Amino acid sequence: MRQVEVLGINLLRLITLLTAVPVIGIIVFILIRGLPAISWEFLTQMPRDGMRAGGILPAIIGTVYLTLGTAIFSVPLGVAAGIYLAEYASDNATTRLIRIAIINLAGIPSVVYGLFGLGLFVLFLRLGTSILAASLTLSIMTLPVIISTTEEALRSVPNAFRVVSTSLGGTRWQTTWRITLPQAMPGVITGIILGLERAAGETAPILFTGAAFFLPRLPASPMDATMALPYHIFVISTSVPGMPLQIQYGTVLVLLVFVLGMNLLATLIRNRARARRQW
Repeated sequence: MRQVEVLGINLLRLITLLTAVPVIGIIVFILIRGLPAISWEFLTQMPRDGMRAGGILPAIIGTVYLTLGTAIFSVPLGVAAGIYLAEYASDNATTRLIRIAIINLAGIPSVVYGLFGLGLFVLFLRLGTSILAASLTLSIMTLPVIISTTEEALRSVPNAFRVVSTSLGGTRWQTTWRITLPQAMPGVITGIILGLERAAGETAPILFTGAAFFLPRLPASPMDATMALPYHIFVISTSVPGMPLQIQYGTVLVLLVFVLGMNLLATLIRNRARARRQW
């Protein structure tokens, strides 16, 4: 029996290693091909010569703007909806249907969200191709992830915390705001960062709603179009003849660092919150 257990553990280790190797290989490959393109000029200058020279500053700033805009719209709504489903909603057919709908929305392809954003925000509401329209579209795409992870994080908090708070005279809102939500914060933060990471790396939604093909200036308002790293990578890889591969991989490396940096920040915040958790 002991030998079977050791064999099973070693098999799991091998599977884990085989899963990690391709990911590590991709990261190493991008680092090798992209590092020669990274320079101060590449990160801080405007593109020129049809994006074959200069830098990618508008794409970097545009990605930051879109991520922040997505967070402004999706985080409050997603966390509030997760709190309602976990702490206030009754377990009936309606709430079960809502949960199924949220799970299904999380699996919809991003291009569908892009077409929806084009029809609703760009054309019907006449926001035009803008940061605002793209942020709203990305927010709708991000909401299911934030809602689901927030609800699961709150449900994972032991019910004893709620019982003790109620026995001491706390209302349901006081219990949620002061007891349950702080204890669930590591999971909530994880869901928020996962959702924002997806938004930062998507191409299709911003292609229809907010991205500019070539914009050698920074956006002046939320109603302006913007360049963004995912769409910029798509354009220089498919639509710019003679684009040096070094610049393509350099842009991919910048986006990779941006996304992994968000992941690292989430990990640090989550670990610090877990250290303060009382269970």
